[in-house]
Amino acid sequence: MAWRVVVCLVLVVLAGCGADYGMDQNGKVVKAGQLDDQWLVVNYWADWCGPCRSEVPQLNALAEQLKGKGVAVVGVNFDGLHGDDLKKAAQELGIGFTVLADDPAPRFNLPQSEALPITYIIDAKGKVREQLVGEQTAAGISEKLAKLKSS
Repeated sequence: MAWRVVVCLVLVVLAGCGADYGMDQNGKVVKAGQLDDQWLVVNYWADWCGPCRSEVPQLNALAEQLKGKGVAVVGVNFDGLHGDDLKKAAQELGIGFTVLADDPAPRFNLPQSEALPITYIIDAKGKVREQLVGEQTAAGISEKLAKLKSS
């Protein structure tokens, strides 16, 4: 019986399933349980990107609208900022949603993008369902989510 537990643990570690997402912009660990098994809106941004700055209020509004509805909005800094640099950049842009310090691209097999902003919609099973290039609105993302969830 004990060997089954060991095998299961090894498989979980090897697959990366259930692994935490690392730190957020405030230095807090983002636990797997906070984001797994729900839809994700993952937005890549940079402080030097004009459209990224413009869409932050829309993403903040979207994050508020979706609270408790099985969808989380998270950001990722394109330049790989960490620690105080990430916190400062997120504050300067007025980001109110969680910003992951560690890029989740490997976890979801996201392609490396050359354009910003870029937003991915990932379903509750971890499958990328949509790639949105350019500035987005809360209404536009909500509409896409509704269509994807119903299909």
